[in-house]
Amino acid sequence: MAAKPGTASTTYSPVDPTHKTKPSIFTDSDWVRPDSRGFHQCRPAFFRTGAVNSASGSAYAEFGNTKVIVSVFGPRESKKAMMYSDIGRLNCNISYTTFATPVRGQGSDNKEYSSMLHKALEGAIILESFPKTTVDVFALVLESGGSDLPVVISCASLALADAGIMMYDLVTSVSVSCLGKNLLIDPILEEESCQDGSLMIACMPSRYEVTQLTVTGELSAPNLSEAMQLCLDACAKLAQIMRSCLKEAASAAAEE
Repeated sequence: MAAKPGTASTTYSPVDPTHKTKPSIFTDSDWVRPDSRGFHQCRPAFFRTGAVNSASGSAYAEFGNTKVIVSVFGPRESKKAMMYSDIGRLNCNISYTTFATPVRGQGSDNKEYSSMLHKALEGAIILESFPKTTVDVFALVLESGGSDLPVVISCASLALADAGIMMYDLVTSVSVSCLGKNLLIDPILEEESCQDGSLMIACMPSRYEVTQLTVTGELSAPNLSEAMQLCLDACAKLAQIMRSCLKEAASAAAEE
C-alpha cells in the first residue's frame, strides 16, 4: 500500500544491522528488551505533516507507543507589552493528555520539558528572518511510551519546517539509557524507569552541531563517549526519514 502524502515510516539503527550482539544486563544472560529490539536498534519511526489544519505548520510522530502531535503558529506580531526586538521570538510549550501516562493525569515536568524544547530548537531557527514577531510551538504528548522529549523535539522541528520557518537545518533528537554496563538506544518507559543514567542529544545532523545535550544519573567516561556517538549516528539517520516526509509533502502539494 502506498504511503500517504507527507508521511514517512521506517526503522533505523546507528549500527550495522548484521552486527549482532547479545550482552547481558542482569544476571540472566538471555535478557532481551521488552519490545525485542536489539540494544542499539531504534523503534520504527513514523512521521506525518499537516496534522492540524488550523496551524501554520504541524506534524505527528509515532515511535512505538510514544505518540505526539506538534502545532506551530506564526510568525505573528509580538504582544505590545514585549520589548522591541530586531530578531524573532520562539515560545515552546509541552503538555500531556490526561490519558498519556499509565497513571491517569501524571505527566512529566512540562515546564522543564518546555524549556529544554526551546533550547533544542532555538539554535536551529534563523530568528533574524522574522523580526518583531513570535513563533509559538505547542506540543501535545498523546501517549507516553518512553523517550518522550526526543520524539517531541524531532516532531517540533518537522512542524517548523512544515510551517515554512527558516532554519539552518532540521533538529533531530535521540536518547540512550545506561543499564549496568550496557547502553540501550531509544529507551521505552520500562527501561527508563530502571536506568542508571541517560544521555539525550538534539543536533543538526547536516551541520554536525549539537543544540542540546543532557546527561542524568551515572555514566562512565567510556559509556558517555559511546552513547554520544550512538545518538549522533541515529540522529543522522532519523534526519533522512524526516526529509523524506517533507519531500513527499512537497510533491503532493505540487500535484494539487
